[in-house]
Amino acid sequence: MAGLTAIRTGHTLRDTAILEVVTTVCSICEGAGLRIVRRPDGTQFAESCVCRLEQRSSRMLGRAQIPKRYEHCTLDSYETGFGGAHRTLGAAHLRARKFVESYPLDSVGTGLLLTGSIGVGKTHLAVGILQALVSERGATGLFYDYRDLLKQVQNSYNRQVNETELEILKPVFEAEVLVLDELGASKPTDWVWDTVAHILNTRYNDRRTTIITTNYANIAPLGVDLGQGSNLRAAVREETLGDRIGERMRSRLQEMCVVVEMHGEDFRQKVKRASFA
Repeated sequence: MAGLTAIRTGHTLRDTAILEVVTTVCSICEGAGLRIVRRPDGTQFAESCVCRLEQRSSRMLGRAQIPKRYEHCTLDSYETGFGGAHRTLGAAHLRARKFVESYPLDSVGTGLLLTGSIGVGKTHLAVGILQALVSERGATGLFYDYRDLLKQVQNSYNRQVNETELEILKPVFEAEVLVLDELGASKPTDWVWDTVAHILNTRYNDRRTTIITTNYANIAPLGVDLGQGSNLRAAVREETLGDRIGERMRSRLQEMCVVVEMHGEDFRQKVKRASFA
């Protein structure tokens, strides 16, 4: 942690043990949490020390529930320069940077919808944005896997579980920034559609920032009239985001999120394996 020095003192116990007391003290504020700043006119005022800001950032990141698998994911570590990288990855990275820089003045109530195939780095980018918003912009936020969230809500219907559906969804509704990973991954049912609608509509109405990743294309769902020959095209193409969450909710996402398309091959399969080899 910047600005911190460690003071280590030891006392040797006869014949056996060593007792160490390690105390961490900020070299700037000496543990006060505030530093005195002098204005040009000679007056002074106190402001939060960098150590206090870093400690707050660390606490907020701990409460964001980012899985250990993704704790290393930052905007700085997001790779776009490897061989064969699609140009959309660099564009998405730049868009993520600008989103963080403009938050919250130019992005209140507006989120991001990151779309693309498996392995292009959507989750990495989403977590990187969340981490940057917390550490650089002082925001608070939560990470949720879409499937895990639905399972928690379903489990609340079990009489042996103390948490209610509202208790589970309340932090999801109220999070300043919500990362909802792999939207559409669960099998679509009327209950799933209703739950997704409840979450997205609540956050939309409250103008809260939502960052979403999905493996499904953000195009019209199966069954929608696409003109002459549409039945043949619908029969051969893969499911869309509209198929998985309902066309009404897909349309709502266009209002609450900027769509960022990411293309390319699976980074984990191509680049990571090549590097290992």
